[in-house]
Amino acid sequence: MTSAIDAFGLTKRYGSITAVSDLNLRIEPGQVFGFLGPNGAGKSTTIRMLMALQRPTEGRVSVLGLDPHADTVAVHRRIGYLPGDLELFPRLNGRQHISWFARSRGLDDQSLAGHLVDRFQVVTDRPVRELSKGNRQKIGLVLAFMHRPELLVLDEPTSGLDPLMQREFENLLHETAAEGRTVFLSSHELDEVQRSADRIGIIREGRLVAEDTVAGLRRAAPRKIEIRFRRPVDQAELSSLRGVTVTAADGPRVKLDVTGEIGPVLRVIASHDPVDLTSRPADLDELFLSFYRQPTAKKVPNAG
Repeated sequence: MTSAIDAFGLTKRYGSITAVSDLNLRIEPGQVFGFLGPNGAGKSTTIRMLMALQRPTEGRVSVLGLDPHADTVAVHRRIGYLPGDLELFPRLNGRQHISWFARSRGLDDQSLAGHLVDRFQVVTDRPVRELSKGNRQKIGLVLAFMHRPELLVLDEPTSGLDPLMQREFENLLHETAAEGRTVFLSSHELDEVQRSADRIGIIREGRLVAEDTVAGLRRAAPRKIEIRFRRPVDQAELSSLRGVTVTAADGPRVKLDVTGEIGPVLRVIASHDPVDLTSRPADLDELFLSFYRQPTAKKVPNAG
């Protein structure tokens, strides 16, 4: 089966600045792929290369089995795109936008557009210039989904939406994937991505530093352990263990991050007569923040 998106060594430089570096991605049909990173990480630049709005400096990309530069019209016909910097015609209302886009795509049946208008409570009878950010975003969602594309490329799609509409959008993503269609969802919002995505890629400073399922990323995250001893202990004995980092120590209370085997840690802890112990996996937000903060992010290998 042809991948929805294949990127090989994708790189984009602007003079001496590298916006995206050696990006490799494969996204299969029917997946919701979350592309996560802080502002300025290279997410929008990657999307512009996928959409043939910019040419890569190096590398190549295939979208729905086609070269997006050589087959731009054919590719765009099969894609629904919502840019992060959505621009609409300020004097036209929502209904006029939908009609104009339907004609440009040769779309005779606008029943799906009508369904989406009702579902997202889209204001269609006022000029766009009079609408809030959230109401303009709803029009953008209708325009992206109304022709039932094979691939959705969505850049910060819930910007400006209230929580109720965000949840409705997530439901729409699940329905889209269940139909065998593919979603490339770019966002800096962790909660949005982890609720919707089958797989997640994390980009930092233009480099893909992790790609896995949500469950796989959780397995790769350090386990958080907090121990209370009867009396203060020598932290060096714990920190010398492979895969153990002492993150805090306050008298007899010690906090650890553990990425190695748990057995050696428990044996050392037990030898010092612990009074209490709690252990939990790292939250995904803690994992993502660790990728954003570390000076040089290390790539996590795929786990599934």
